[in-house]
Amino acid sequence: MIVVTGATGQLGTLVVEGLINQVPVEQIAVVARDAAKAARFGELGVEVRVGDYDDPASLADAFGPNEKVLLISGSEVGRRAPQHKAVIDAAKRAGVALLAYTSILGGPAADFELAREHQITERYLIDSGLPYVLLRNGWYHENYTGNLAEAVAAGALTTSTGPGARVASAARSDFAAAAVAVLTTEGHANREYELSGDEAWTFDEFAAEAARQTGGDFKVNRISGEELRGILTGQGVPDPIAAILVGVDVAITEGLLATRTGDLAALIGRPTVPVAEAIAKGLKA
Repeated sequence: MIVVTGATGQLGTLVVEGLINQVPVEQIAVVARDAAKAARFGELGVEVRVGDYDDPASLADAFGPNEKVLLISGSEVGRRAPQHKAVIDAAKRAGVALLAYTSILGGPAADFELAREHQITERYLIDSGLPYVLLRNGWYHENYTGNLAEAVAAGALTTSTGPGARVASAARSDFAAAAVAVLTTEGHANREYELSGDEAWTFDEFAAEAARQTGGDFKVNRISGEELRGILTGQGVPDPIAAILVGVDVAITEGLLATRTGDLAALIGRPTVPVAEAIAKGLKA
C-alpha cells in the first residue's frame, strides 16, 4: 500500500492522481484531516484514512506495516516541526517500509528561515531509523505564475531580489511526478534528491517572456526587503510570515534556489516544464 498524507492540498492531489495512473487504485490510501475533503478520492476507490498532523493520537491507525508513505510537509509555518514529528513517530510505530518527505532544495545548506523546520524534520527522520527519501523540492513556477494575471494588469513583477538573481523553479506537476516515481519504483531508500528545474531564469527574463506572450509592457519592479514586507503585511500577511518571505528573496539573491542537479528530470524521465510554458498557463488562468 502507498499512503499519501496531506493529500487534499495542491501537491497531494497531483500525487494521488499520478499514482492512480501508475498502480491499482486499491493499493493507494490517503490520510486527510477532513474525510469529506478527501471524498473524491474515495469515490475513485482510494482508501481514505483520517489523521491530523496536530493530533498525534489521530495518527495511530494512519499507517500499516510495510507501507510506503509520502509525508507532504505542512503549510502552517511555525507548527510544522512538531506536526512532522507526529507523523514520523506514527509511521515508525506502524513499521512502514519507507517514508518519503517533501523538504526544501539544499537541505542543511539552505540558509534561510523558511528552511529551518525542514532541516529539523530531515534530522528527526534520519535519526528515527526509518528507511527514508528526502525530496528536496525547489521553488514552484506557480509561486510566480499563480497570480500572474494580476501582475500583468499592474504592469510589473514586484520583487526584492537583486539584479541577476536566478531561480531554477519547476512546475508543481514535476515535483508530484518525482514523488510518484520514488513511491512506485525501487532503489530510493536512504537517498536525498535535490529537485529543481532544468533552467535557472532571471526575473528580467521572466518579465520579458510575459511581455512577449501578452504583447504588452511588463517589467520588473525591484523594491527593498522592508518595502516588500510592508506590502505583504498591508495585504494581511502576518508580519513573521512576511519576514520569512522577504528572507526567501534574500536566499534567491544569494543563489540558494538556483541549484541545478538534474535530479528532477532524471526521476521523472523527461525535461522539466519550461517556465515559458508555465507563464502561458498562468496567463490563461
